Amino acid sequence: MQTFLDEWTLSKGREVRVKTRLYKEARPARLIRIRAAGFPLRDAHNYSISTIDEKLFGVYAKDQWIGTTVAAGDYLFDQRIIPDFAFEIIKVLPPGKVTITEDTVVRLERQIEQPKPPIYTFTDIVGHEEVKKKCKVVTGYLKNPERFGEWAPKNILFHGPPGTGKTMTARALASETKSSLHLVRATDLIGEYVGDGAKRIHDLFRVASSSAPSVIFLDELDAIGLDRSYQAVRGDVAEIVNALLTELEGLHENTGVVTIAATNNPAMLDQALRSRFEEEMEFTLPNEKERLKILKNYGKRLPMGVSTNFKDYVKKTEGFSGRDLKDKLLKAALHKAILEDAKEITKEHLELAFKAIPPRPSPPKEMFS
Repeated sequence: MQTFLDEWTLSKGREVRVKTRLYKEARPARLIRIRAAGFPLRDAHNYSISTIDEKLFGVYAKDQWIGTTVAAGDYLFDQRIIPDFAFEIIKVLPPGKVTITEDTVVRLERQIEQPKPPIYTFTDIVGHEEVKKKCKVVTGYLKNPERFGEWAPKNILFHGPPGTGKTMTARALASETKSSLHLVRATDLIGEYVGDGAKRIHDLFRVASSSAPSVIFLDELDAIGLDRSYQAVRGDVAEIVNALLTELEGLHENTGVVTIAATNNPAMLDQALRSRFEEEMEFTLPNEKERLKILKNYGKRLPMGVSTNFKDYVKKTEGFSGRDLKDKLLKAALHKAILEDAKEITKEHLELAFKAIPPRPSPPKEMFS
């Protein structure tokens, strides 16, 4: 009968939770193969986890588990981005008891094949010419950080209505510079216990720095970065904001790392936080010409043809974002065509989809005063 130990061990100066057998001796591990096992207590479901970049995952895994002694059948618990998520060790080389070192290769077993996120370039982004122009400086930095030194474009704030291309631009920036992309919602940084949130912030930047050049895209910044006057809405997130301020101030070098935060409400942000972004880029709703181009671009990617002219919907969709055009109009029309076993999307399908879209709210009158 095996004896197990569930404990907090010290790894590179940090505490790491690990469930292992009690061993006296171990050899350095050449390979550790793991698979997602899920949360031990929260529910009965196991989770399918996959990674796009195996090398990046290896850095992430080793950095928190280095120095841990394990064998096949043991469990490792993530304490960073997905706290308490368990990974089962299914293979180690050499066989037997091994210790994870800097030279260990950590691989995540492929499970259900996950759809890969689309790869975008700046040519896929319709409009936002001023944003794309400013991004050329960021592109230059990510390709050659040494050239910029202390003048690096480190912290950038994207702001504008939802669905106007902020995330797409971050993906394009990472793709064109071959940078690692770390997409994080601000709400995911809120921990369950005191200190969790700050730790997640620092770990995020540590992993990004290890895989530089990197782009950190922090979405929904207002979820944690509201001005202190909105304390009733904001909640107790001072610890997270302070940790983020520390990283944005550049107390750690983080060479080759660019932080992009996105918000729909820049005026509501805490001024101490907003002031840390040296560049702000505004994303606006598309005009008629841009809406037509967006419809045509997405129309080419539909799994069936469209037997109508998109020009008929340019004026009708005033106030729509690119995401609205894709999800509320084109996707809805596609689904109606599929339900009818149609061979193409007709004007009738688009009309039905358009009529089902809720009315657009009118802008407040004070905006025009």
